Amino acid sequence: MKKISILLLAFICISCGDNSNDLTVKTHVKGLKKGTVYLKKVEDTTLITVDSIVINGNSSFELHSKIDSPEMFYLDLDKNSTEQDRIGFFANHGVTEINTTLKNFVYDAQIKGSKQQEVLENYKALISKINNRNLDIIKEKFEAQMAKDTTKLLALQKEENTALKRKYLYIVNFAIQNKDSEVAPFLALSEIYNARLDLLDTINKSLTPKVKASKYGKELSSYIETIKSAEK
Repeated sequence: MKKISILLLAFICISCGDNSNDLTVKTHVKGLKKGTVYLKKVEDTTLITVDSIVINGNSSFELHSKIDSPEMFYLDLDKNSTEQDRIGFFANHGVTEINTTLKNFVYDAQIKGSKQQEVLENYKALISKINNRNLDIIKEKFEAQMAKDTTKLLALQKEENTALKRKYLYIVNFAIQNKDSEVAPFLALSEIYNARLDLLDTINKSLTPKVKASKYGKELSSYIETIKSAEK
């Protein structure tokens, strides 16, 4: 009987240890009364659902997932209509808290959790200035085309090309400066996957051993090797 009790206690401890490696997403959506919320991630280039919950009156809820290393997850809200909203966040083992509203599901999202999410938010805040100017250029190009102003159109095209190069170099520099974060290889794969090979390789070589061994670190190395093999 004593041996059985010891084995049972050991099993409980092991189970608790396993749970500590899971991801828990504690979420509150102000104004949400009914709908379905999905927790998703990308696996083999496909966005899959790892957990979901049907909301019926309680706007606070939890979603869960197994997680091996830090990676991007997505919170999808299906409000029983054709509209779908999606919040992307970088998660790690433990708890991630997301507070938002039904009215502005994505834009009101406040995310608290992993260090990787903090790095990602820093990146988004800084890159938004470049992205905003790119949107202005697209608008001005359309207006120049409508006005048949070829001189302005050529100038805007030149500025657009320069802005794109500047954006790529900025992302490379940001990744190198954050070489100890899994966000670095993720940005290389998601934001500048079509950049010059030497730029991708520079990011890859700068990564710390821990990040190289992560999900996105391995994917970046594999992606670079695939490009090199194709160029031979």
